[in-house]
Amino acid sequence: MSPPPLDGALAIQTFGLGKSFGKRRAVNDLDLEVPHGSVFGFLGPNGSGKTTTIRMLLGLAAPSSGSINLLSRPMPAAASHVLPRVGALVEGPAFHPFLSGRANLVRMDCADTTSDPATRTMRVEAALEKVGLGKAAKLAVHAYSLGMKQRLGIANALLRERELLVLDEPTNGLDPQGTREVRHLIGSLAREGTTVFVSSHLLSEIEQMCTHVAVMSTGNLLAQGTLAQLRSGGRSRLTLRTPDAGLALGVLARLGLEALPDPTASGADRVLRSKLDSGAPEAELIVQELVAAGVRVRGFAVEAASLEERFVALTGEGFDLAQ
Repeated sequence: MSPPPLDGALAIQTFGLGKSFGKRRAVNDLDLEVPHGSVFGFLGPNGSGKTTTIRMLLGLAAPSSGSINLLSRPMPAAASHVLPRVGALVEGPAFHPFLSGRANLVRMDCADTTSDPATRTMRVEAALEKVGLGKAAKLAVHAYSLGMKQRLGIANALLRERELLVLDEPTNGLDPQGTREVRHLIGSLAREGTTVFVSSHLLSEIEQMCTHVAVMSTGNLLAQGTLAQLRSGGRSRLTLRTPDAGLALGVLARLGLEALPDPTASGADRVLRSKLDSGAPEAELIVQELVAAGVRVRGFAVEAASLEERFVALTGEGFDLAQ
């Protein structure tokens, strides 16, 4: 099967991408589509193939099969043209421990033959301020916490304007305040037009910062799309509060809905809960039928399935919800 034509609306496009290490298949036939301007969450537990995929995208590892288009150019053939437009933080930052944060960024920018020496000082200072390290710029990196080193790595990826930013576990080692800062930084970059590709095993972070999501498990892509699309693929939850529980159960059963009382609810009202799949009646029709049957509806809510529930439905596995 031949690769698809290049899609200019996609910042990242892979076709049948695979990587094997001996007999072990780390990534299997991956067809990834990352829209320009999106904050794309690459979600999966540790060992699911996320970092291996990122290394192939950036030309750090050769694919065993398939093809890659990065910013509408084939990789790794066009790496010299594409990579100057891409910032990346992969597998944690590495720095000279006895140099300051500022000196490390200067050295790294000097190593980039495409950077402009005339603007180097200004760009380094701007990157440090953007990640909240302006006051720590003179400190030797060996005195930095893990979270500070992580932010310095992001600063390195931001030393020049980037069309695409690839971040592998960017909130690793950050405290809650640092995590919020990185989340806000990613949002501001996306609003400026940068496509941000974020790999993470933390569901809570992906839900708060991303517009699009892909779910990986054991090297396989299970689902991808907008965050809303992935959530809608799971079952919603109906919650009904009423003093007429018996009558309500009969109405819901007639509509094809299996409901159960919440044993933890107290008071005169009973709380009934039900799962709604894609073929369930609309919420308005359910309420209409309840009221028509004489059910006193004291509370009614339909909540979309969470990303956690969708992941469990896809994989049958649990997941990390927080750091």
